[in-house]
Amino acid sequence: MADKKRVGVLISGRGSNMMALVEASRAADCPYAIALVASDKPEAAGLAWAQSQGLETFALSPKGLGKPAYEAAIDAALREAGVEVVALAGYMRLLSDGLVAAWRDRIVNIHPSLLPKYKGLDTHARAIKAGDAVGGCSVHVVTEELDGGVVLSQAEVPILPGDDADSLAERVLAAEHALYPKTLAEFVTR
Repeated sequence: MADKKRVGVLISGRGSNMMALVEASRAADCPYAIALVASDKPEAAGLAWAQSQGLETFALSPKGLGKPAYEAAIDAALREAGVEVVALAGYMRLLSDGLVAAWRDRIVNIHPSLLPKYKGLDTHARAIKAGDAVGGCSVHVVTEELDGGVVLSQAEVPILPGDDADSLAERVLAAEHALYPKTLAEFVTR
């Protein structure tokens, strides 16, 4: 791990994008290594998977802590693990302006739409309702503006006749798993 960028991945659920990042990191020529997988949900399935892979994990529920105390604990865990870049992978909490500033230009996120379209939630249903021909995903730098940072890469996924939010989400997720590791590798070597 010495010659690779140390990445901390934040998750809230099953962690499928985290798994894609971990799998890619195992290639000899990958420029990053996963130093920590952290979650706001101690019961997250992705954490159990990360532990089964021998990865360092950190879990803390924010309930009863307040955002500043919770984020201070996450920040401390990332720094203790020597993390240099943070990858959000299905992390369903908004980061405070303070945490974003502390990691300025070192946090990336995968978002299930072709930004700047459909920031926030329910992206697939919104794309279908709008009559879009394509949906997709974007990897972007995290800023204080929700889903508003510089877009690093995108992948388009056709919206098929009869698609609903779930069927489109399934195909977009497959595109995310291909796009995120490649983009993260480019990001850490820029």
